Amino acid sequence: MIPGEVVRNRGSFSFLRWGSLLLIIVALVLTIFQLIRFSRVWANFPTRMTIAGVPVGQLDRQAAAERLLEVYSKPVELKYNEDIIHLEPGMVGFVLDTDSMLAAADQERTRLTFWQSFWDFLWDRPTESLSIPLSASFSEERLRSYLVNDIASRYDQPPSAAAPIPGTVNFQAGKQGTTMDIERAIALIESAFFSTSQRSVTLPLQRTSSLHPTYQNLAVLLRQTIELSGYDGVIGLFVSDLQTGQEISFILNGGSLVTTPPDVAFTASSTIKIAIMVSVFRRLGENPDAEVVTNLEDMIAYSINPASDWLMANVLDAFEGPLMVTDDMRILGLTDTFLAGYFYSGAPLLEIFETNANLRQDVFTDPDPYNQTSPSQIGSLLVDLYQCAQTNGGALLAAFPGEITQTECQTMINYLIQDRIALLIQAGVPDGTNVGHKHGWVPDIYGVIHDMSDAAIVFTPGGDYVMTVFMYHPVQIVFDPANNLVKDLSRAIYNYYNIP
Repeated sequence: MIPGEVVRNRGSFSFLRWGSLLLIIVALVLTIFQLIRFSRVWANFPTRMTIAGVPVGQLDRQAAAERLLEVYSKPVELKYNEDIIHLEPGMVGFVLDTDSMLAAADQERTRLTFWQSFWDFLWDRPTESLSIPLSASFSEERLRSYLVNDIASRYDQPPSAAAPIPGTVNFQAGKQGTTMDIERAIALIESAFFSTSQRSVTLPLQRTSSLHPTYQNLAVLLRQTIELSGYDGVIGLFVSDLQTGQEISFILNGGSLVTTPPDVAFTASSTIKIAIMVSVFRRLGENPDAEVVTNLEDMIAYSINPASDWLMANVLDAFEGPLMVTDDMRILGLTDTFLAGYFYSGAPLLEIFETNANLRQDVFTDPDPYNQTSPSQIGSLLVDLYQCAQTNGGALLAAFPGEITQTECQTMINYLIQDRIALLIQAGVPDGTNVGHKHGWVPDIYGVIHDMSDAAIVFTPGGDYVMTVFMYHPVQIVFDPANNLVKDLSRAIYNYYNIP
């Protein structure tokens, strides 16, 4: 071997040996350094770990617990319309189960061995996302009690009732109420308790309709309307709600309330033609001839007295037709309602009727001995007619089974709707309102009116009702003021059923 070559090989070997040793030392140092770094990381939770939605990467157990408590102890904001209420979770027994959540986090953290995790750390491999679910509880009973006693009792607003406007026949509309939906609110608040970010709740509210005034309110308004009119005669008013059966019935005598029953007798005048029509239909066949139909229209729509006489004489009985009408009313229980003779001038009085209503001595109305009724009884007859037409039930069908049909009842109401005079009850309702009514007034031999009446079924969007009004004055009923009074009473009742 050449001497110079041997020397070069030894030098190269030495260099490689020391170089390798140096690299090993460097690697060892770096490894130890990384091991120290990893040991610090290993003691904390992984970078991409969340507990209950809260990032806890690089935090130790105590710091993680504090972070969880900080997030879930924040108050939940409750919004009731424009009002803001802050609910501290602890007030309703909200508790975090931090021990179980941290234990679960530790278990996830140590799924890989120390050295496996260190190897991944050395190679900077990203850690998997780890999520520990929330474990917490609260007292639903305490939350419900808080919502009821602290919020609902303070912020809920009951609806207010519509009320009569003093001095008018109008009603002031009531206000809607507001109530919190407790069960829905509990569910929403629970979600907020268990959320890290959505901790604001708009409380669910329910709107309740404004209350309707009572029938007592209406009765007071009607009496006030009469008092304000200055009418000083006798006036009887009857109103029946055809949906509920509620009734208003009173008599004022010179402005004073007549408090004792029974009802007061008034001259029926043409309102008795409602009773005549019922008696005629009881005895008609299914297909009345044209003459009968014409006379029915004349009697009801145009209040022609000879048509009434013709129907009683030809459909009922030529001699006792009026008494047959009276008998029919008695079958219906309307014992204060009668017809004692025909309408034609000089017609004989067939019978003298004494009733509970006309035997009263405390109220004088000078009722006609030929035809009488009371506000409540002619009103009851209209109620029976309505029930027959609407429900195929009521007193008419019960009293005359197989003799009066539902279709005939509706036909009778249709005849009443043809009585269009734009006065009295009809004058108090909006144009186009169906009013099935019969009106009447009787001038004496000097042309002076002492009696005025109207009896109607009124059909409205807000509900149907019966209204009857009878007036008597010993001196004179002046038509225009009396008509205006009835119009105002009618408008008040219509407004009651149709409050804006």
